[in-house]
Amino acid sequence: MNVTVIGTGYVGLVTGTVFADLGNDVICVDIDPKKIETLRSGESPIYEPGLEEMLKRNIKQKRLTFTESIEGGIKDAEVVFIAVGTPPIETEDASDPSNGGTDLSQVRAVAKSIGLAIDHPMTIVNKSTVPVGTGDIVKEAVEKNQAGNVSFNVLSNPEFLREGSAIADCLKPDRIVIGAPSEDAARPLKELYAPLGAQVLVTDVKSAEIIKYASNAFLATKISFINAIADLCESSGADIAQVAGGMGLDERIGASFLNAGIGYGGSCFPKDTQSLIHTFSQFSEDNPLLKAVVAINSSRVDRILDRMEKRFGKLDGLTIAILGLAFKPDTDDLREARSVDIITHLLKGGSKIRTYDPVAMPAMKEHYPDIADQIEFCDDAYDVAHDADALVIVTEWRQFIQLNLEKLKKTMKQPIIFDGRNIYSPDELKELEFEYFSVGRGS
Repeated sequence: MNVTVIGTGYVGLVTGTVFADLGNDVICVDIDPKKIETLRSGESPIYEPGLEEMLKRNIKQKRLTFTESIEGGIKDAEVVFIAVGTPPIETEDASDPSNGGTDLSQVRAVAKSIGLAIDHPMTIVNKSTVPVGTGDIVKEAVEKNQAGNVSFNVLSNPEFLREGSAIADCLKPDRIVIGAPSEDAARPLKELYAPLGAQVLVTDVKSAEIIKYASNAFLATKISFINAIADLCESSGADIAQVAGGMGLDERIGASFLNAGIGYGGSCFPKDTQSLIHTFSQFSEDNPLLKAVVAINSSRVDRILDRMEKRFGKLDGLTIAILGLAFKPDTDDLREARSVDIITHLLKGGSKIRTYDPVAMPAMKEHYPDIADQIEFCDDAYDVAHDADALVIVTEWRQFIQLNLEKLKKTMKQPIIFDGRNIYSPDELKELEFEYFSVGRGS
C-alpha cells in the first residue's frame, strides 16, 4: 500500500518504519525541517533499539521517504495516519477546567491540512492517543476544508507500543484495535496489518478511543496499588517482593506491573490517566479511584527523599550519585522522569549531584539545561559513585543490576544505597556491609 504517516515522534516514526519494512511505500511527514533532514540522512532523532538500522535499510531500498509537505505526502496515499503530539493542557490557573485535558491543536491542524489537500478517496487514521470524540472532530475538520466532495473514512487505531521495545511490539502485537464506522471501512487497515498475523478487534470509533486510555489507566492503577502495599510492608516489616510474588501467581491478577518503586513516568501513563479523569468530568462523571492512583504516584518521590533526609538530617553539602535518568530502561525519554524531580529537590537542598545514564545524558542537557548546568555527568556507574555520600538508583538499566558491588563500595565515601527500583538483594547488600534502603522491604 501507499501509506503516509504524519508526525515522526516515537509512535509515528516507529509505525512508518515498520510498515516500510513490511513492503509498503511509506512517506513520513513532519513540519520540523531539521528533523526531516536528520531522518533523510538515516539518523534517528530518538533512541529506540533497532530503529536506526531498520530506518537506514528502508531508506536505502527506497520504501521510506520524508517530507515537510502534507499536501505532497498524501498525494497518492491510500491510508494516512495522524501520529502527532497530544500533550496535556496545563494552565497557570489551577481552577481552569481545561487543566488535565488533552491539547488537540496539532490533530486539528493536520485534519485541516488534509481537508485542504484531499483529492482522492482515502482512509484517515487517528494513531495519536486522543480522547473519545476526536474521530468526529477530525471528520468535521476534513469535511469543512475540502474543496470538493471526496469520500473518506476516519478510523481510530490506538498504539500499544512500549518505549524500549517498540519495534518488537509493532511487529508482534498482542492485539490490533481498529475503531471504524463499519466493517467495510476497517478493511484497508485489516489488509495493512494482515502480514503480522495478530488478533484484530474491530470496534466502533469511540470505543477504540477509550480502550487506549482505559488500558493505560488500569496499568497505572496496578503500579500505584502495589506501591501503596509496599508502604504497608515497610511499616509492618513484610517484604513487598514476596507479597507481589504471591499476588502475581493468581491468573486473575498476573505478575506484570507489580514491581514496587518510585512510581511511573513517561509520556503515556501520567498524561493518559489525567486525561481520562478529565474526560470523566466532561461527561459529569467522577472517578475517585483514578484520582487516588495519581495521588499515590505523585507521593513516591517525596517518600524516598524523606528517607534520605531522615538518614542524613540535612542534604546540604552531600554528594549524591544518581544512577539512571530516563523514565525507564532502553530509552532516552525524560518525560515525567522521576530523576528530574529527585535531582531538582536535592539541588535545592544544597547537594552536589553526579549522574550517569547509558543514553539519556544528552537528552538531559538538551531538555533541562538549567539542571544540567548544575550537575556533573560521569563516564560510568563506578565513576558516578566516586566519593559519593549516597547512591540513588532511579532507572533499572540491566547493566546496573550486574555491577560489581564490592568495587562500587570502595569508590564511595559512604556505602549507602537508596534503591528506587529494588534491583538488588537486601541480603547481599547486608553481607557487603552497605546501608541499603529499598522500597517495601525495610532497610
